[in-house]
Parts: sequence; structure tokens; C-alpha cells
Amino acid sequence: MAQTIRHGGNLREAARRYAIAFDDWLDLSTGINPRGYPVPPVPPDAWRRLPEDGDGLDECAARYYGAPFALPVAGSQAAIRALPTLLRRGTAGVAPLTYGEYAPAFMRAGHAIATLDIDAHDLPATLDHVIVANPNNPTAQRMSRDTLLHWHAQLASRGGTLIVDEAFADVDPASSLAGDTARDGLVVLRSVGKFFGLAGIRAGFVLAAPSIADALRDALGAWTVSGPARHAVVAAFADIGWQRETRAQLQRDGARLAALIASHGFDVRGTPLFAWTPTPGAPELQHALALRGIWTRLFDPPGMTPSLRVGLPGTEGDWARLTLALREICA
Repeated sequence: MAQTIRHGGNLREAARRYAIAFDDWLDLSTGINPRGYPVPPVPPDAWRRLPEDGDGLDECAARYYGAPFALPVAGSQAAIRALPTLLRRGTAGVAPLTYGEYAPAFMRAGHAIATLDIDAHDLPATLDHVIVANPNNPTAQRMSRDTLLHWHAQLASRGGTLIVDEAFADVDPASSLAGDTARDGLVVLRSVGKFFGLAGIRAGFVLAAPSIADALRDALGAWTVSGPARHAVVAAFADIGWQRETRAQLQRDGARLAALIASHGFDVRGTPLFAWTPTPGAPELQHALALRGIWTRLFDPPGMTPSLRVGLPGTEGDWARLTLALREICA
């Protein structure tokens, strides 16, 4: 039996476990922007008609990401599941603490998995494919464009592939490889759910050369993104003013969250959308916060220091609630 992969956002599970009503929780277990994009009303045709590939969504996304081409998918999760089946069987390098879906997806497709050292300059010759998140989820570690392009060149020289998950890159896209995705053997995954706070519409994009994108399109089939979701994405990508203001706000909020957690003696690393702290007391800290109706994400892999990921509060009342809880727990 396959092992269940745990994710944040499992608030109903927390509500049952702690016998606290669902609506009484403050959910900080994801890295989703709590002030999501205000989607304009959906045109009636978006509900009635089948989604059409010629509606301009591909081009709109390519402009937003600065990429040569963009393939719409039902969230980057769909691409993570399908891509390994399209690649030559080999050994895939995955960081020891990263998004939990990569390794199982490659193993299901018949690839071997090796531990990836994301601080290395050169990749081992034994690796055929490498999957990295930049910035990494949950450790918030960032990799430079130069390192990633160097890795890509090494992998491409032996027919391999570099897959870069940029789900959290919208706030600070300077290190994005979106503009380089015409290169064979380079795939960038982008998500609408995190920065835009629209995780529920399940929309994402694969930025890759046509040889990979066309094969993935055939594997996923028609109508991967619904009409209402396409409407929401086009509106969000076109709203430059909202994007500018939200980037600035998230930068401030991310720094505020990291400072709040650090003020209680924790080592903190963060992105504008979440903070991460490795500490032996992470399980106890998650439990103590949960007793106060605050849900966070625990990482407790074998052989590694436990850690906690905390998402952004959305209102000043939420900030006050988290501040008080940490003060009580750490007193």
C-alpha cells in the first residue's frame, strides 16, 4: 500500500483531532496568500461552455511569466504526477526535505531516487533527472540562476532533465528560469494558488520546450483547466496594480512573521509567504498551538531535526492571536 503523503490545509482533520469547531481555527498550515486576488464575476458562458484552448490563456501566462510558451494544467500537482512517465527511466535527485510529491511520482514511474545535495556545485554523474523547488518548500532555501543553469547543462549533456518548481517565486522572480525554458531538458512549474491566493481553482502552468509540453498535453488530455478558473487567471495576470501592491505587502508580512517567531528564540528562515523553523520541540509547539485553535504544518522525517512551517496571518486579529499564543507557550 502506498504511503499517504501529508499536506498542509488539512484543517478538518485538525478539527476532529482537537474537537475544536472548524470555523474557530486560524489555519496557518499552508503557504497560500491569505489576501487572495478578488476575482471579478464569472461570465455565464464560462459555466456553460467547454473550455477552449484558443481563448488566449496560454499567451497571457507566457507574458506574465516571461516564458516562450506556457501549458495550462490543473495545478502544478497534475504535472508532477505526469512528467516522470514521459522521461527516460533513470535516477532522479530529490532534496531530503522538500515538497513530498516529487519522489513518489518518480518512483511510481519506475525511476530510482537519490538524495540531492542542493549546496553542491556539480551534480553526480549518476543523476539523470533533478527536481528542485526554488525557493524550497519548506526550508525556504533559494538557489541562484547560475547554479540551476549549470545543473541544467550537466543534465542536458547526458539527455537528462531539470525540473524547477517555482510555486513560491512570484513575489521575488529574479532567480526564475521561466525565460530560459526554450532549452531542451528544462521544465519550470508555476502555480496560481500561492501568490494569488487562488489554490481552490486548481490552475498552474508548465513552462517547457514544445517537445516536453506537447507530450504532456497529450498525456493530460483535453479541458485540464475549467472555464471559471481560466477567467480568474486571466483577470489576475492582467491586474498589474494588484500584483505590485501585493508583492510589497507580502514582503512586509513575511519579514514580520519571521521576526515574530525569532523573537521567541527560534532559528527562522522564511519566504514572503511562510516562515520555517527547525527545532527539536517542533511537535510540541505544533500541539500547543493547535490546543489554541492555530493549525501549522509539522515536518518530522526520520533522521532529521523536526521543523514547523507557519503561514501568514491574514488580519490584524489573526496576528494578535498568533502573537498571544506564542507568548503563552514560550513563557
